[in-house]
Amino acid sequence: MAKESFIVNRLKSVGFALRGALLLVRTEASIKIQVFIALVMTAVGFYFDISNTEWILQIFAIGMVMGIEGLNTAIEKICDYVQPEFDSKIGFIKDVSAGAVMLVSIAATLIGLIIYLPKMF
Repeated sequence: MAKESFIVNRLKSVGFALRGALLLVRTEASIKIQVFIALVMTAVGFYFDISNTEWILQIFAIGMVMGIEGLNTAIEKICDYVQPEFDSKIGFIKDVSAGAVMLVSIAATLIGLIIYLPKMF
């Protein structure tokens, strides 16, 4: 059997990643909320004509929240698959995973406040 080329393999990987991102957006309410917030904040960024540095920070913050939210969802799905019944150890894992999302969300909120509060007042 011939080995696939590096480029073909990378393209397939990108396809799997895009499919995963679409599954996440289609099936998870929390990501739908994050996508809505990201679109609103993007519009606000254009409205206030934020600087390139502010765009970089905003895009980074949005990407971090959505990326960690995706990992949290994956961790929860794995936990539910491994142990469908209540288990305090699984609960701990899920709580820590959700806590990571909360920490990144707080940081993203602070970035937004630092960028936009001076522009609003």
